[in-house]
Amino acid sequence: MPAPVRTTAQWADFGREHVGRGLGRLRDHVIVKGEGMELITADGERLLDFTAGIGVTNLGHCHPVVSAAAAEQVSNLVHMQCSIMFSAPYLQLIERLLPVMPHPSLDSFFFWNSGAEAVEAAIKLARQATGRQAIVCFQGGYHGRTMGSGAVTRSKTIYTQGTGPLMGGVFATAYPYWHSLGVTSETPEAELVRLAEHHLDMLLRQQVAPNEVAAMIIEPVQGEGGYVPCPPAFLHHLRAVCDKHGILLIADEVQTGFFRTGKYFCVEHSGLRPDIMVFAKGVANGFPLSGIVSRKELMDKMDVGSLGGTYAGNAVACAAGVASQEVFQTGEIEANVAARSEQLYNALHALKASPKTGHLIAEIRGLGLMTAVEFRMPSDPLTLSGLPPNTHVPKDIGKRVQQYCLERNLVTLTTSCFDTIRFIPALIVSQEEMQKAIDIITAAVENVAREG
Repeated sequence: MPAPVRTTAQWADFGREHVGRGLGRLRDHVIVKGEGMELITADGERLLDFTAGIGVTNLGHCHPVVSAAAAEQVSNLVHMQCSIMFSAPYLQLIERLLPVMPHPSLDSFFFWNSGAEAVEAAIKLARQATGRQAIVCFQGGYHGRTMGSGAVTRSKTIYTQGTGPLMGGVFATAYPYWHSLGVTSETPEAELVRLAEHHLDMLLRQQVAPNEVAAMIIEPVQGEGGYVPCPPAFLHHLRAVCDKHGILLIADEVQTGFFRTGKYFCVEHSGLRPDIMVFAKGVANGFPLSGIVSRKELMDKMDVGSLGGTYAGNAVACAAGVASQEVFQTGEIEANVAARSEQLYNALHALKASPKTGHLIAEIRGLGLMTAVEFRMPSDPLTLSGLPPNTHVPKDIGKRVQQYCLERNLVTLTTSCFDTIRFIPALIVSQEEMQKAIDIITAAVENVAREG
């Protein structure tokens, strides 16, 4: 029996009635097709997508190489439960990933379905490998919404409120971000690092002994915390602290991996060596796949049967992952990220420098095509630093910019508990598509400045 044909409005009414309320949405558009940088609604409306499914479809919607590989795999083997036997795509994906790991010690893999599940696996590995319980995380970090990953998430309260107690043994410390440290955006990076190092030192003196800490988990660029890059000096300080005390360092590359920041993995920018790395999102360009990778001596400390899952490392998802790596490894994506990110940052910095709009913007930041604008907030004195007295700053700038963009068929997302909008297009975005988005974003910010 064919599915009923409905308009977007009819489908949206159906969805509001039958989809769980806990699942929020930006808008009630109903998407039926994706092509490259575009989303197409049930009514045929075309939207320029600068969300990439929150940094997932790095190669654009329905990339022909990835889609063809998945379609071929569907005809050969859809499911082989990983605790029963190997599937060929599972092993082929490992073969593809091994040469691009940010450190040669990362040579033992486990695939799962989502980023949160992979974080759970990383925590499980860290605890079993060290025999310790405590986990140190960072203010503003996002690692998932499950009971373990949610416990180490500190970006917004909404993700776990009313569901506790969460996993115990978690201690949070300051990230080297001016908001986390209660200073202004003009604070030099070296001072941010010094302050964050001090907070960590106090944590390990006053709250949890280093010899009780199994792992520290950090995003090299915070995602839901506001697209805040971590200074390399702080990452290397964490490495030194972990080495001194036998603590494992977990790099959460769920959103930053697969050229999102301009490198295969974000830790390559700093040269950081993680003990465990978590990845997901861009690995299979939209197919549900995640994983952890560590050195074999650590992974071999896991009891046989302690990792697994019905759909973990699904054959179709792994085949899509193999095809995605084939595209990434041509070098074309890396070059495009460099060119298009320069184009975008130039435009955003021009907005900040403009006498018309500069008073609205607290900071432009990010890495590669993981880009954010934090707007000033009249209720937050830290964001108002440097403004002349009596400068009018309107409320909810980011939401107003986002709405203006959506009304012109450009889809963007906000992020963090501060007034921040982020831009995460597919890494195949063309110069023309980027310029189209820039023109809309510029007009949106100028419109807020004009309306006040």
